[in-house]
Amino acid sequence: MSITESHASTDGAADTGGAPATTSREHAPPRRSRAWVMPLLLRIHFFAGILVGPFILIAALSGAVYVVTPQLERVIYAHELSAPVTETTLPIGDQVRIAEGYIGDAASLAAVRPAPAAGDTTRVMFAQEGLGPSQTRAVFVDPGTGEIRGDLTVYGTSGALPLRAWVSDLHRNLHLGEPGRLYSEFAASWLGIVVVAGLTLWVVRLRTARAKKDLFRPKRGARGYRRLFGWHASLGVWLVLGALFLSASGITWSTYGGANVSTLRAALSWQNPALSTALGDTGSGGGAGAHADHGVVAAPTAAVSPDTFDDVLAVARTENVNVGLIEIRPPSAAGQAWVVQEIQRSFPTEVDGVAIDGDTLAVVDRVDFADYPFMAKLARWAVDLHMGSMFGLVNQLVLFVVAAGIATMVVLGYLMWWKRRPTRDPARRMGTVPGEALPNAPVWGVVLVVAVAIGIGYFLPLVGLPLAAFVIGDALVQGARGRRARRSSSGGAETSVVRP
Repeated sequence: MSITESHASTDGAADTGGAPATTSREHAPPRRSRAWVMPLLLRIHFFAGILVGPFILIAALSGAVYVVTPQLERVIYAHELSAPVTETTLPIGDQVRIAEGYIGDAASLAAVRPAPAAGDTTRVMFAQEGLGPSQTRAVFVDPGTGEIRGDLTVYGTSGALPLRAWVSDLHRNLHLGEPGRLYSEFAASWLGIVVVAGLTLWVVRLRTARAKKDLFRPKRGARGYRRLFGWHASLGVWLVLGALFLSASGITWSTYGGANVSTLRAALSWQNPALSTALGDTGSGGGAGAHADHGVVAAPTAAVSPDTFDDVLAVARTENVNVGLIEIRPPSAAGQAWVVQEIQRSFPTEVDGVAIDGDTLAVVDRVDFADYPFMAKLARWAVDLHMGSMFGLVNQLVLFVVAAGIATMVVLGYLMWWKRRPTRDPARRMGTVPGEALPNAPVWGVVLVVAVAIGIGYFLPLVGLPLAAFVIGDALVQGARGRRARRSSSGGAETSVVRP
C-alpha cells in the first residue's frame, strides 16, 4: 500500500525563466506515451486515499477499540458476569423463575444462556418493546444462590454488553442507524482498491530499486518526505494481507455488497444449513447466512414451563451439544420446537444445534458444523476472525495491530501529501497531485478501465460507480486541460516567430 516517491507535476514543463524558444518540435503533434497503467493506478491510489481516508481512519480506529472490548467488559461488568463458586447449582428452571419474578410483566422470555463455567452467571434473556434488532434484556442470575447480579441490554449471538455494543455501532454505522452503514461499506470496499493499487505500485518499485530492503523497512537516516514514504511503503507491505482480509470480510456486513454476497452464496449453495423447528418436519432447510442472528428477537406466543429448559438441555447433551457456551430458545409460535444451539466462536468452531419437541422430547432436527459446505465454513471463520473471537487473545492482538497500522498509514498518506505541497506557489498550497494518466492511454484502455469499473460497480456499487465517474471525469478534465495547453503553446510559438 505505497505511493511512488516522485509525483509528476500537473504543470508539465519546467520553468526556463524566459520566453520559450521556437523550434520545429513545437509544431509537432504531441506523442502519446505508452506508460499509462501505472500512472493511472498512482492517481487512483492518491485520490482514493485522500477522499476515502477519513472513512477508513474511523473504521480502523473504532475496529481497534472493538477488539479489546471483551477484556474491558470483564472488568466493567465483573459483578454481572461473575458469581462466587458454589458446590451446588440450581436447576435452570428455578433460575428462570427467579428472573421472571424480577422482570414481572415488563418483558417476555426469549432465551437462556446457562452459566458456561464455574464462577459465571446465567443469562435469562427477555424480549421487550423498545429494543433494537437482535437486542434482548438480560437478567444475570447467580446459578448457585439465585441472586440477581445485574440487568443489562445485550446484543446478538456474541452477547455484547452495552460498552461493546456501543463501539460496535460506532464501527458499523456511526450511530446513524441503517443510513450510517453506507460509511462502513464505503470504507471496506475502497480499502481493498487502495491496497491493491498501492501493492502494485510497490511491486513495480521493488523491481527497479537498488536497495530493495528499504522497501521492507524505513530507510535509515531518511528525513522529511522520504522518511514518511519509507514508513508508508514498508508498513503497507507488511499489513497488506490483513488489510485485504478486513476489506473482504467487512463487505459481507454491508448493505449493497453484502446483499450481493448473500445472493451469490445462495446461488452456489454456500449457505449455512438451517435448523428446522417445525414439528412434524424433518431434515435441514436451507438458507441461514453467517449473520442470520441480526434480526428481531421473537418471544414465545404461549406459556412456557421453565422446567422444560432442563429437559431439552438433557436431550441435547446426548445429541451434539457438548460445550459450555450454549443458548436455549423456547418455541416462538405454536407448532414449533425448542432449539439448543452452541454459540462457541473460538476454534475449534462449535455451532452445532438441535431442535427438540418440548412435549415428547423427541429430536426434530439437528445441524452439525461438520456438515456445513466448505464455503459456508470459510464464511463462518472469516466472520469470527474479523470479530477477533476465533483465536482469542492472539486474534485480538493481530487485529489491533493491523487496524492501528491501517490508521497510521492513512495519517502518513496525508502527511506525505502535505509535505510535498509547493510552499512558494499560492495556487497549490494544498499539495501536488500525481500527473495525468488517461490522456496517454489508448481509447481501448480508457474503455477497458470504465468497463472494469462498471463491472465492479455491479457487485460493489459504492466502489464501481464512483470509480467509473472518477475515470470518466478525470479523462474529460485532463483532455480539456491538454487542449488548452496545446493552444497556449501554439499561440506562444507563433508570437515568438514574428517578434523582432
